[in-house]
Amino acid sequence: MGTEAVKAEATGERSKYGGAPVRVPPPLVVAVLVATGLIVHFFLYPLPIGLTLVPRLVVGGALLISGVAMGLSVMKQFRQSGRSNPLPWHPSPELIAKGAYRFSRNPMYLFEVLKMAGIGIAANSGWVVLLSPVFLLVVHFTAVLPEERYLFETFGESYVRYCAKVRRYL
Repeated sequence: MGTEAVKAEATGERSKYGGAPVRVPPPLVVAVLVATGLIVHFFLYPLPIGLTLVPRLVVGGALLISGVAMGLSVMKQFRQSGRSNPLPWHPSPELIAKGAYRFSRNPMYLFEVLKMAGIGIAANSGWVVLLSPVFLLVVHFTAVLPEERYLFETFGESYVRYCAKVRRYL
């Protein structure tokens, strides 16, 4: 969605906390997709990764640890901005454009994809790995688009300039 589309779709709608009107918690989406992938893998139709145990644990663990570490760094930026809760329905006191937000407008969701892929690889479940981009698709419509409208309504032209410089994902 370009900045013109964000402007055109501005609604003024807010969550009960005053933030973006996100109705599906992204962490819940992660949990449901990981559980689904593991259930399908272990009970219906296995889809192994094709690596032996040690490489799986090394690669999967590295992705998982990277996702967690990067997520923690972004959460630190949230706290420094005055936002103690990173969940999208809480208000944003300032527009964050440093750290990972210099490269992506949605680094938290990208880090969730890394963590999901890491879990899938470590658990030898190709289903979890395949569901990782599905997470991004679901969250795009249930969280990212409402967040973009909220951020435009809250920060106006500052957000438009930020969108012109930084990609939505990568």
